[in-house]
Amino acid sequence: MKETIIKMLQQIEEDHNVKVLYACESGSRAWGFPSKDSDYDVRFIYIHKKEHYLSIDPIGVGNKRDVIELPVNHLLDVSGWELTKALKLFRKSNPPLLEWLCSSIVYYQAYSTIEKMEELKSTIFAPSSCLNHYLNMASKNFRDYRHRKEVKIKKYFYVLRPVLAARWIQQFNEFPPLEFQTLLEVVPSGKLKEEITILLKRKMLGDELNLEPQVDIINEFLDQEISRLQTYAKTIKMKIPDSTMQLNRLFQNTLDEVW
Repeated sequence: MKETIIKMLQQIEEDHNVKVLYACESGSRAWGFPSKDSDYDVRFIYIHKKEHYLSIDPIGVGNKRDVIELPVNHLLDVSGWELTKALKLFRKSNPPLLEWLCSSIVYYQAYSTIEKMEELKSTIFAPSSCLNHYLNMASKNFRDYRHRKEVKIKKYFYVLRPVLAARWIQQFNEFPPLEFQTLLEVVPSGKLKEEITILLKRKMLGDELNLEPQVDIINEFLDQEISRLQTYAKTIKMKIPDSTMQLNRLFQNTLDEVW
């Protein structure tokens, strides 16, 4: 599959006259709990030629789009962000982008841009915005099934993963790892962890779409944790240094390096 993805990235470069800087997996495969029929969620960062940026219309305005998306099929979901879009989101400690950079499944990486972003990652990390992102995701997904009598196994992980990510941020004051098995380290040994581990094994074996009675101990944990972490998030007061000048230089240096 990696060869197929690389060929697709090469075709994107040719069709759009860009250079791909980085491509990774961002879905359930990167999270460590793919099922038998999981597709590949490929995300990438790319840069245009210099002259594309030297115009009165900035990237992202009018027909100068700042994303490239391929039609989704049963096997591949491929989309990418233009570098200035990615760097502006990076400046705001955007969790989806930070997850791309943390992915353990990297399909392609060229030039020094990503390494330099990695060096800056700890200085731009904003605990409050990341916490709120994961808590909003968890709350929304929890509401979707909380009061149903039966639920599909996979629904639990759409709530557990962001809750454990938020808990990781609280405990370690750093951006959380993607792999669910690593995130589970913030759950003490006991019945709760045993139930989550059982569900994880069943999901990866293909039981994720079966409707079945809800697991009370997991729901109680999620109820309490979402509420507790929402209260904690309101107490965080941290001023993040403005990294605009550094990111401008990074963008300019990338242009010189690539083209």
